Amino acid sequence: MPETLTATHFNGHSMVAPLQRVLVCSPRTAGWGQPEHAARWQKLGFLHPPNFATAQAQHDAFCHELEAAGAEVIELPPDPGLTLDAVYTHDASLPTDQGLIALRPGKPNRISESSHHSGVCQRLNIGTRATIPAPGTAEAGDMLWLDSKTLLIGHGYRTNNFAIQYIRALLAPQGIDVLSAPLPYGPGPTACLHLMSLISLLDDHTALVDLPWLAVETVELLKSRNFNFIEIDSSERDTLACNVLALGNNRLLAIAENEKTNTRLRHAGFDLGTFPGSELCINGSGGPTCLTRPLLRQ
Repeated sequence: MPETLTATHFNGHSMVAPLQRVLVCSPRTAGWGQPEHAARWQKLGFLHPPNFATAQAQHDAFCHELEAAGAEVIELPPDPGLTLDAVYTHDASLPTDQGLIALRPGKPNRISESSHHSGVCQRLNIGTRATIPAPGTAEAGDMLWLDSKTLLIGHGYRTNNFAIQYIRALLAPQGIDVLSAPLPYGPGPTACLHLMSLISLLDDHTALVDLPWLAVETVELLKSRNFNFIEIDSSERDTLACNVLALGNNRLLAIAENEKTNTRLRHAGFDLGTFPGSELCINGSGGPTCLTRPLLRQ
């Protein structure tokens, strides 16, 4: 896996353009193989004690798929503040065309990840544009670029109104609209329910959705922007069927275990690749999008 920390190209504002550079954090780096880290699995909301060997093998398979799709994969360096959750690299930062926004995760053990992302990105010549201050909480799993000038942010237990207002004011000078999407109570405040648990954008006009769990307001917004919906198979909700990574040019990457939803995506004409995610994804409630922090799409 390449670990190049010298290139200077970055951008944001798209969820679906061809993926070219991406930051990841392996289970090895996140301490899944260290007993003192692994012992915290229950407190962090994992379903069972992590199996490091299986998770690492699945992550290696995932990164192989990213590289085969043409992306440069950059491994996040170790840091003492990382926990098991750091594998889900997407949440701690949000790149924009003007630099990185260091977020402030709503899950307390993850707050230090944002400064680590900022430091690594600084070495990539990606400056930090802003840092979300307290009492704001924000995780990128709640953020969807509907187009280059519209950012939809889920308002729930991980991302609060203070942070949404802060990001709205930050991006307004660039003519970017920041819209708020109400999230359901779902399984409650201790669970990880992000906006991207309910929506994955597949291309500029298609969204994979868990329709019964979306607010009417959000459904109407997407329809007003001419998005077509593909619904997940409801039997695969708990295995993260709605979390699918767009690689660009009609290509997607999904968890292999969600066969029914994956079949729907293939029948819709998408070129779908898969990787095993039983341990890496389903155990810790983080799908393929969660495993990546895209830095460049073109």
